[in-house]
Order: sequence, then C-alpha cells, then structure tokens
Amino acid sequence: MSTIAPTQPMASPTGPEDPGISRFTVGEYERMVLDDPRVELLDGQVVRKMGKNPPHGWCTKALIKLVPGVIPIGFTWRVEQPVRIPDYDEPEPEFAVVRGSDDDYQDRHPEPADVAALIEVSESSLPRDRGKRLSTYARCRIPVSWIINLAERRIEVYTDPRPEGYGLCTPYHEGQAVPVIIGGVEFGPIPVDQLLPPRRPVRP
Repeated sequence: MSTIAPTQPMASPTGPEDPGISRFTVGEYERMVLDDPRVELLDGQVVRKMGKNPPHGWCTKALIKLVPGVIPIGFTWRVEQPVRIPDYDEPEPEFAVVRGSDDDYQDRHPEPADVAALIEVSESSLPRDRGKRLSTYARCRIPVSWIINLAERRIEVYTDPRPEGYGLCTPYHEGQAVPVIIGGVEFGPIPVDQLLPPRRPVRP
C-alpha cells in the first residue's frame, strides 16, 4: 500500500515586487493574443515550456488511451489546453479532467471550479512542476493533481489542497495501480505500468 505524506511547504508564488519585471494578469496575457504553443502564463510571467522528449510523448499518448475510459458521465477531458486561473496564471497541463462537455468550452477556457483533476508529465520540468505550478493548483483548490514522474518512475497524486500547498501526496510505483479520483469518487484504477514507458532492456 502506498504511503501518505504531506507535501513540503511551498513559498508564496508572489514574492517581492521587482520593478524590472513585468507581471501580466490573465486578461492582459490573453489580449496579447499569444498563439505560441511553447509558452504559458505562470505567476504573471510568460514562461517557455520545457521540451518534450520521446518518453514524455509516449506518456501523454498513454493518458489519452487510458484515462477517458474511466472518467464518469458529466465530465470531459482536454490535452495541453489552457486552464484560466485568475488573476495571474494560465497554465496548459498535459491532461485535464473538467466538468461538462466539450461544447461548454467553445467560448471560454475552464476555470478552477470546472476542474476535477490535472495531470502533469514531468522529467526535466520536475522542480517547476513540484514548485510554482503545484502551489498554484493547490491555492486555487484543484482537488486532485498528478505528477507522472518519469525520472523516478512513479506517479505522485496530490490531494487536500490548501493555500500553502497540498496536504497529502500519495506515490504509486510500478506494480501498483492508481485510482482516478473525480468528485471525491474513485474510478479505475489504472496500472502504473501502463502509464510509464516500458523499461529498456539493460545491455550486457
């Protein structure tokens, strides 16, 4: 059985104001009409996304194959699409489970009240994903966040969001299965081995 431990306290995403750094609101960012798939808005700053290597792409495809089959009626899913978090964040998580149907988001991006779960695939981006990004998700009360940790080959499920960070982190390892928690109800579960790229054979 997975152990449960609290997340580490996270620093406030809004540190001392630096007069040399421009900080954009979500509205300002959207009015700039940035149609660049390589950037997103985090804590008021336009940041470049980390590059995606082949294991990252494999994992994203696995999410598309497996997660939609276990989410309940009344929810839909999105891949690498914006989530609007007023006032200073518009991240684009790898995978999101949101309330309603695709038609509900023809004219707007989901906001925190719409989101049931967010999933990030992480390797080189692990410090950012565990830090500023996870802190933002907890602060706006996203109920469940996953980090598929490719570096350590495990899935970290964060729950119990609080202003200072998530209260609980449950790691799931190879050989285990991770539940998909939607609206406080467990669905699935999905074997961890099916969400992680196969291990390459060790050459003699």
